[in-house]
Amino acid sequence: MQFKHPELLYALFLLLIPIIIHLFQLRRFKTEAFTNVAILKTVSQQTRKSSQLKKWLVLLTRLLLLASIILAFAQPFTTNNNITDAPKETVIFLDNSFSLEQKGAQGSLLKRAVQDLISEGDFDKTITLVTHDAVYKNTTIKALQNHLLQLPYSVNPLSYQAAILKSKSLFNHTSKAKKQLIYISDFQQQNQPFSVAYDSLIQVNLVKLKPINTNNVAIDSVYISKSTPLQTELTVTLKNYGDAVDNLSVALHNDEMLISKSAVSITDQAETQFTLSNKDIINGTFSIEDSGLQFDNTLYFNINTPSKVNVMSVTESDDTFLSKIFTADEFTFTSVSANQLDYNAIQEQHTIILNELKDIPNSLSTILKSFTDQGGNLIVIPAAQLNRNAYNSLLNHYNTRLKTLFHSEKNITSINYSHPIYKDDVFEKQVQNFQYPKVNQFYDLDDTSGSTALSFEDDSPFLSQFSNLYLFTSPLNTEVSNFKSWALIVPSFYKMAVSSLQHPKLYYTIGEQNQFDVEVALNQDDIISIENAQTQFIPQQQYYNNKVSVTTQERPEISGIYNIKNKLNTLKNISFNYNREESKLEYQDISTLKNVTISNSIPSLFDTLKSNTKINELWKWFTIFALAFLIIEMLFLKYFK
Repeated sequence: MQFKHPELLYALFLLLIPIIIHLFQLRRFKTEAFTNVAILKTVSQQTRKSSQLKKWLVLLTRLLLLASIILAFAQPFTTNNNITDAPKETVIFLDNSFSLEQKGAQGSLLKRAVQDLISEGDFDKTITLVTHDAVYKNTTIKALQNHLLQLPYSVNPLSYQAAILKSKSLFNHTSKAKKQLIYISDFQQQNQPFSVAYDSLIQVNLVKLKPINTNNVAIDSVYISKSTPLQTELTVTLKNYGDAVDNLSVALHNDEMLISKSAVSITDQAETQFTLSNKDIINGTFSIEDSGLQFDNTLYFNINTPSKVNVMSVTESDDTFLSKIFTADEFTFTSVSANQLDYNAIQEQHTIILNELKDIPNSLSTILKSFTDQGGNLIVIPAAQLNRNAYNSLLNHYNTRLKTLFHSEKNITSINYSHPIYKDDVFEKQVQNFQYPKVNQFYDLDDTSGSTALSFEDDSPFLSQFSNLYLFTSPLNTEVSNFKSWALIVPSFYKMAVSSLQHPKLYYTIGEQNQFDVEVALNQDDIISIENAQTQFIPQQQYYNNKVSVTTQERPEISGIYNIKNKLNTLKNISFNYNREESKLEYQDISTLKNVTISNSIPSLFDTLKSNTKINELWKWFTIFALAFLIIEMLFLKYFK
């Protein structure tokens, strides 16, 4: 029990005054011998004892009466928790990830949580509200009402650990006041489970929002499964997280026009194929009808007319094999002898191949260094007889050099499957036993810090990458090597060339770092933008002589098909989709967490918080006690004989 005015309790010492007065009134009787009253002796003794008892009872009731009045003026009260220890700061983390699109007992989990915060929270109490995307510091629910009602779903949700750290950082750490963290979420399973370290200054309250069902079907991915000069076959992968579904409709639109429809039955995963003509540019949308989460019911993609990669072979040897690799449907291949090379044409290329040149002029070295600095790829195939100083003048720019020429036979035995050349779409599986190609002469390198793609049996490099430079350590003519007859020569040169111009993929995922190239010639100070009918933004970009390299990550924030524009000219179309990690509706059991308070709804949480700090005022009870003791005293005086 606590007192609003504890200083008034000193008045209890005044209760000594009636006690002292009463003791003076209870002085002893003096006995006088009186023969005529001998027969009244017994009655007299009984009367004196009764009088003493009555006076003590009256004294007690008066003392209790005065004490009750004093305590009532001191205004006593009780609380479940000590008011002085109650939280002074409140930070609310509201999970607005896509998993909260799922329906609860009263609609969407996120929308219901927002309504409960508005209706149950104290409108004028200062709080800090945190979401995955925003922070509203030292504000009130009243001030945030419009923001909450329009709160969007987050495309880049934080991990649990990052969300806790972000929330705790907003407390005033210089204050010793106790703090209160309210974390509202469905606690979906993540790679790292939700946990919070114990902090004696922070009271943690968790609100677990529960959906009424966890069934969900998602369009997981789309890829090109087969391609011919006339048609392209797309395969759509769907995943089911819940009960099996029969005859799920999958629709394909090009812009607003329905192209095709398919029906699939799905238990865990299913695939369905769609065939498209290669004549048209496709701004495609795959969609399904599912009552679960809505963000993964649509997947956007694009098939643009691909820009051809410009490849130039500067040669002093037979390069017929290159013209067979770089076909006209994907490449613009040019072969030119070294003595007829027009240096101005180099800047128009994406990939330059130096095919067994005996000498490299300094002027060419300078231009090639500028070419690679501008994003172009350079492939160097050394000659059997060469000017090593001239070669090293070029290679010094890439921190490597050719050293000794060895005339001995050596097998090419190792493939670096994790190298970008061979990492994707080259091997279905890693091959260990194959017919090794071989060379009968090769150079060793002064610096082997490059990324080795192919290596000899002694692990020395045969093909290495130094930034934008790809360097062979042996000539490829048939007198020195049989590498030309090995099947791997085609994907090797193909991937080295196409990496110089990264065509936009079918689609990109919002929240991941995405990179692609746009072939365009820009004037000075020109920039490209990415836009659609709803939004527009300028991405991070770097301009080279004949292309712009674009990088996106956090933007756009809305999935859809976008135009890549230079002023008013549309250069390409590109699609962005939401990450599918939240499609799987599995939730963490937080009941085992310690040092936290768990509620199953926002109203129940606020009821708990209010009851923990509720003040029970007791002065009315002491007023009643005072009246009761007054009545008891009057009864004693009137009826006690």
